[in-house]
Amino acid sequence: MVASVELLRPGRLLVANPRLADSNFERTVVMLVAYGEEGALGLILNRPSDMAVSSPLPQWAHIAAEPAVMFLGGPVSHQAVICLARAVPTTGGGPAGGWKELEGDLGTLDLDSDPGAISGQLSAIRLFAGYAGWAAGQLEGEMEAGAWWVLDAEADDPFTVAPDSLWKRVLLRQAEPLRLVAFYPANPAWN
Repeated sequence: MVASVELLRPGRLLVANPRLADSNFERTVVMLVAYGEEGALGLILNRPSDMAVSSPLPQWAHIAAEPAVMFLGGPVSHQAVICLARAVPTTGGGPAGGWKELEGDLGTLDLDSDPGAISGQLSAIRLFAGYAGWAAGQLEGEMEAGAWWVLDAEADDPFTVAPDSLWKRVLLRQAEPLRLVAFYPANPAWN
């Protein structure tokens, strides 16, 4: 199944084919944050680290979604931290200044913002060290090779309390035959 590039836009999920040979993306669910002629940028939603948010960024720990740990957003630029945030629906969008809407009440937030001034406008944040990046045409080539499925995200996907099972859960909610991929063994020799 090859996805059409018309499906690529911020807020969509890239779900890794279990046969993808790149260990950086083994059974990952990536949310697209940016997509255009220059390439694409995404965040791996199901790679929590052992580092608590309170360790590097204590000022944001009170609003971090559980598990309140840093996530490994991808293999590029681990020193960069990207904040994915959900605005409180009644605020009519995200906080003023530093907010970039992805889709509806979901967006990215500049961590130079004052957490005390805007925390009431946010229902949750998730912090990612690094990101997944693709040069112009690279992601489209990987899609043509069958490496990724482009799927709709559900509201809870970016802030799931069970990130380790996200890949399987996203596949299980799809129609067959894609749904069956959720049962693909970690080691095909076990089958």
